[in-house]
Amino acid sequence: MSGARRWTPAAVLGVAALFTVGISTQRTMPLREPLARAIPDSLAGLPGHEIALDAAEVRSAGMTSYLMRTYGHGTTDSAEAFSLYVGYYAQQMQGHTIHSPKNCLPGAGWEALTATEVVIPTGIGPVPVNKYLVQNGKERALVLYWYQGRGHVAANEYLVKWNLLRDAALRQRSEEALVRIVVPVTTSEDSAFTVARGVAERVAPDLARALPS
Repeated sequence: MSGARRWTPAAVLGVAALFTVGISTQRTMPLREPLARAIPDSLAGLPGHEIALDAAEVRSAGMTSYLMRTYGHGTTDSAEAFSLYVGYYAQQMQGHTIHSPKNCLPGAGWEALTATEVVIPTGIGPVPVNKYLVQNGKERALVLYWYQGRGHVAANEYLVKWNLLRDAALRQRSEEALVRIVVPVTTSEDSAFTVARGVAERVAPDLARALPS
């Protein structure tokens, strides 16, 4: 085992210990602008329709504020519709952090067929995102998701956790947003990705303006 690898577990445990000590001193960071105002109510040429989560779902997820919309014409379950979810946590605590879609999607009946990380150019620079092709029965969907906050935009779950532990310990800040885009695959995966990429290009800069500086 190399020297760097030998010390990695100790370093992670050390930062985790600092996080535990710093919990009581973390700052709650409010949004600079409500999500519903920051995120356009029309994307990809489609109008948005607000969806309200029930109180039990909000308590379980633990977010401070959220935006859940479908975009499309007609009913929210039409084939052309896609969905956008942004969940913002003004402060994260041990046992009360963002739930990864990687764990939530299987619980909702979706099976991952492919999973990769891609980089999307945006007005705030390159944004790494997780790209999943998922299936539930005969339905397929293209999912993009990433984490944004405290000056970071990341997709890798380990990097996200490391940044959280470090910033909570050294900056007393743990606020973060999870962004998830789901586009039904009605013709091809490439077509669905084109739509999702366009939404991500618009949403990432808009969300950056709403997040605490």
